[in-house]
Amino acid sequence: MPSQSVVVGSAQGLHARPAQLIAEAAEGLGSEVTINGVDASSALMLMTVGAGKGDTVEVAGDDDAAVAKIAEMVASDLDAG
Repeated sequence: MPSQSVVVGSAQGLHARPAQLIAEAAEGLGSEVTINGVDASSALMLMTVGAGKGDTVEVAGDDDAAVAKIAEMVASDLDAG
């Protein structure tokens, strides 16, 4: 199972807005992806991770491209914009 350690880039961590954006992207990938063991397609579950800016999380899944896409999103500042 591919996985990647990623530093959270959003200023407020994986709170509501970043979690929702990541969940929507994960849902559309057609591949199972987790962040610290929770389903990345569920914004509510992502918020339970409690990851703040600068925290390291583990993105894993059954597809390299899907893991890379979600890892890229986690590393970016999804609060900007």
